[in-house]
Formats: sequence, C-alpha cells, structure tokens
Amino acid sequence: MQYGEQALSNSELLAILLRTGTKGQSALDLARKVIHKFKTFRNMSHTDTRDWLEFKGVGTAKIAQIKAALEIGRRFREDGIKEERPQIKSAKDVVDILMPQMRDLKKEVFKVVFLNSQNRIIAIEDLEDGTVNHASPIIREIFQRALQHFAVSIICAHNHPGGSVAPSREDIEFTNRLTEAGRAIEVKLLDHLIVGDDCHYSFSDQSPQCREP
Repeated sequence: MQYGEQALSNSELLAILLRTGTKGQSALDLARKVIHKFKTFRNMSHTDTRDWLEFKGVGTAKIAQIKAALEIGRRFREDGIKEERPQIKSAKDVVDILMPQMRDLKKEVFKVVFLNSQNRIIAIEDLEDGTVNHASPIIREIFQRALQHFAVSIICAHNHPGGSVAPSREDIEFTNRLTEAGRAIEVKLLDHLIVGDDCHYSFSDQSPQCREP
C-alpha cells in the first residue's frame, strides 16, 4: 500500500494471491518456487491442476484464485480496447489485440470483430465455442450480430490449439461462404484470421506470419 503494486516483483504479486505458505515456508517462498517453475504468468495461465502437484500448500482454491486473477488481467486489456475503439488498418492490428487472448486456449474459439465505416472497432465477441478440433460458427448468427451493431464490416478469427496456422479445407470453405453471405447483405468480410502460438494466417494476405522472438 505504501509503494504501490507497480513496485512489487512477480513473486511478491503472486504471494499476495497465495496469502499463506506452509510450515517452514512463507507465501513469498512458495511464490518464488512457482515463478521458478513456470517462468511467466502467461505460462501459468494455461496450466491444469496436475502441473501444481509438486507445490505443497497450493490446493484447488489457490489455483482458482491465481487463474481468476490472470483472466481479470486479460479482460482488463480487452475492456481498454473497447473503450479506445482503435482503427484497424491491417491484419496485424487485429492480431495484436487477439493474440494474447487466443494463443494459449486449449479449445477452438471463434471471435468476430465488428467495425464501423472508419474501420474502428465497435465490439469484439466470442460467437461460439468449439472443440479442440473444430469450431462451428453459425453464419446467420454472425450477420445477425453485425446488423445489431450496425457494423459495416467484420473480421473473423479462430485459433488452432495445436499451433499450426495452416488453413484446413473446412476453414477455406467456411471463409468462402462467409464472404458470399456478407456480400448479400452488404457487410464486408475484411479478413479471416487463424491464430496459433505467436503466428497467424490471414486469408486476406493469403500468408502465414510469425512474430519475431
């Protein structure tokens, strides 16, 4: 409280969430061990309970608290984007927004970015959750939501949990159907993105791109 949360190390921030340690081990000691194992909060965010078994004193309640805090951080960033309504000029602009949310997901999720006539973001919505192998968005629902938002254009994105961003035959067929449906009601599909681990494929650019390490 005296110096502010910005002054705390990652271990100290995590220790506040853990609250207590175990006999002979403070919460800070335990937090340091967790940070040493996972290295980053991002790595911590897509773990399951088995990854935590070696830490005595970390049960399901504490794991849930940590995962909830990490999810709040992700949603905080998304709220800021909605308030700013940034202008989208390229696929990279959308990837920079969606990559942190999508690259570590264990199942496929389909997102739609709704844009106004100036290509500024009106809203970003998860339209339909899929399975690890397949996301099955409903074209009718996509354009119903677009009309409700008075969107002029949309950009769709889904993740490939396996990491590869190569489009499947189903991805290609779906993109073609979505383009045709949008043309009929004058809502343009600007792009369809496939998101992997720090890589993405843009149907508009027709090429995969990866971030530099």
